[in-house]
Amino acid sequence: MTRYVLTGIDGSPQSEAAALWAAAEARRRGCALRLLHAWPWLDAGDENVSRPGDLRPRALDALRGIGDRIRHDHPDLPVEVAVLSDDPVDGLIAAAKGQELLVLGSRGLGGFAGLLVGSVGLAVAAGTPIPTVLVRFGQAPTERPAAVEATREVLVGLDGREPGDAVVEFAAAEAELRGCRLRVVHGWDLLPAWAYGGLMPPLVDPVEQEAVQAALISPVLTGLRAKHPGVDIVEDIRLGGGARALLEAATHADLVVVGRREHHHRLGPRLGPVAHAVLHHCAAPVAVVPHP
Repeated sequence: MTRYVLTGIDGSPQSEAAALWAAAEARRRGCALRLLHAWPWLDAGDENVSRPGDLRPRALDALRGIGDRIRHDHPDLPVEVAVLSDDPVDGLIAAAKGQELLVLGSRGLGGFAGLLVGSVGLAVAAGTPIPTVLVRFGQAPTERPAAVEATREVLVGLDGREPGDAVVEFAAAEAELRGCRLRVVHGWDLLPAWAYGGLMPPLVDPVEQEAVQAALISPVLTGLRAKHPGVDIVEDIRLGGGARALLEAATHADLVVVGRREHHHRLGPRLGPVAHAVLHHCAAPVAVVPHP
């Protein structure tokens, strides 16, 4: 059975950047690439054009144009195109089932300069059954100076209370594919104490507490190093919440990996607060990995 890296195309520069990123990822994984466009009225015609009913062939032509560019750059990569007459969120989530990876461009919310992901990207990342990567515009693979190349890293956030094996395993495999370092980031906070006068400074020694946090995540790191002996795995324990720690560490990241619990909220699939914050504010590509 052919394994696919999927990428959603909506005609925006962001989605084209995602397609180029996905092509490089598909080659690394030995997968085929499938370019998808989903829109509910592809077969219903368009009253604003001279030829009603021509939305599907026009969408296919646009996808083929991107596919031809990718084939030129990667002649050995199998590339397929498909259009889906469906809601973009529902169509992409359905198409992702059983596939390797889904890659999307991140269209930010207009008017909010600090928010880098739009509603479709958030909804898909919250609902897909497979890892989903959000790629920023301008992040297609490029040649980088040797000094920068030497500092390449995959970052993964690790919560000591819920190791999320699928999340750290995905990150380790990505670092192995890229031949780069894996940085495991664990952020922690000093909790204030209550007294009659209100909040008091924390009563714990930060140095001792950092040692406690290191012991908390040590079993996960030991297991990772045993499974991936060829990967340089670096422990990075930082004072600060999980999202803040990841964002601060992401300067040279090839990819930032966060987890998402698979259980559904009563209002529908939801991203956790760390994944939500990192998606909105991290400049590097972000992979959201579902886990139990």
